[in-house]
Amino acid sequence: MEKTTIVLVVLVLYQGLLIGIGYWASKRVKNEDDYFLGGRQLGPIVAALSYSASASSAWSLLGMSGAAYTLGLSSVWVALGSITGALIAWLYVAPRLVKYSHENNIVTIGDFLGLRVESQWKKRIVSLSAIVILISFAFYVAAQFQGAGNTFSSTFNISMDSSIMLGAFIIMVYTFMGGFWAVSVTDAFQGALMVGAAVLLPVFAVAEIGGISALVNGLSNLGRPDLLSLSGKNIGLAAFGFAFGSLAIGFGPIGQPHLLVRFMALRDEKAMRQARILTMFWYITVFTGMFVVGLAANVLIPNSEYGAESVLFQLTGIVFSPVVGAIILAAVLSAIMSTADSQLLVGASSISYDLKLGHGYKGKEVFVSRLSVAFLVVMSVLISLYLPATIFDRTLFAWNALGAAFGPTVVMTLAGWHLNGRTVFTAVFAGFVTAVFLSLFQDSPGDVIERTIPFIVGFAIIFISQRRSEDIE
Repeated sequence: MEKTTIVLVVLVLYQGLLIGIGYWASKRVKNEDDYFLGGRQLGPIVAALSYSASASSAWSLLGMSGAAYTLGLSSVWVALGSITGALIAWLYVAPRLVKYSHENNIVTIGDFLGLRVESQWKKRIVSLSAIVILISFAFYVAAQFQGAGNTFSSTFNISMDSSIMLGAFIIMVYTFMGGFWAVSVTDAFQGALMVGAAVLLPVFAVAEIGGISALVNGLSNLGRPDLLSLSGKNIGLAAFGFAFGSLAIGFGPIGQPHLLVRFMALRDEKAMRQARILTMFWYITVFTGMFVVGLAANVLIPNSEYGAESVLFQLTGIVFSPVVGAIILAAVLSAIMSTADSQLLVGASSISYDLKLGHGYKGKEVFVSRLSVAFLVVMSVLISLYLPATIFDRTLFAWNALGAAFGPTVVMTLAGWHLNGRTVFTAVFAGFVTAVFLSLFQDSPGDVIERTIPFIVGFAIIFISQRRSEDIE
């Protein structure tokens, strides 16, 4: 049997399973709370795996391995930033948000931001948060569709446009049907697949080279000393900026709506503590694995003609049989779908729940929510087709914009600060606009300016506003 046939059979079975889960989950959806939060009954295993897979997306497999292939050892700062960000989110945000959301029946980030503000500001804040989410997720989901397109195109030799539309359609179907339960259960399954790929691929790749010492010697013999440097090609302040900017990726999780809803949906605090341990194990395993994959690819594929973000596929063909290779490809699609489906669902909640579009049709709220999913799919497909960019860059832009918009307010609210409506609105608006504005300029080392200044702006607005409020009192 030819490789493409084996891959096709595995993928058809895999996609059939996902759609089957979507159908099963659709039977559990009775109202908007079920559709968007699964009735707040998420257990630790599903929570940990679905959070991890949703947070990491295609860039954890394709982007991280590509970064390690391009940057060498210095890409370790990117991995450390991602792992640290997850740790902060689960140690600080999760325990507070689980309690806060259960006590106040919060469904969306708009609910959270507008809960304790003056009535005249609540609608403005909820509308602004919905707009920020829709814009950011349109680009974020487009990156996932682009990753799906790369996978289908490189495997079956079909056009990129057709590949993107095929991947988008499959994701839309099971999200459309089952809502949060479909997304969470499929994400958990996909997260487990990603762990398997992140363990098997680096082990076999290093074995193919001849061991760790052979890997180090192979990197040394490439004539690129930057590959074995923790600062890459950067020196002095540029080296510091590169390292700190890469670590600053860890700021993002505190403001990602599709991750925060996982905390809101957790069953209780015990489930949260168990999920935290599983999540950190997942992060360390996957990012370490993809870091090693990128380094090994430098030795086995020193001059990739397909680009850095395709080395995982090429390495798979070198070290595995067609059957195992097909499973690895399914894991890559898992990474893509696990993020796209979560973002589609949160985006739909912004349209239907926050903007109240679904509330104008009594008894049809879930139907309107499903139409919102379809609308977001169309938007994201158009962006991926007509505004091309790398998966890594597009994902990190949306990640940073969302984190800067919502992160400062989330952190300070959960710390017990009582923020007025003007402060919340200004902090969200300024963080988002600053992130978008800085993304238009040439990158600094490690994108340190783009990844830190928007957060500083948001926190500064909150601190200054709080000081003024205390002075008035």
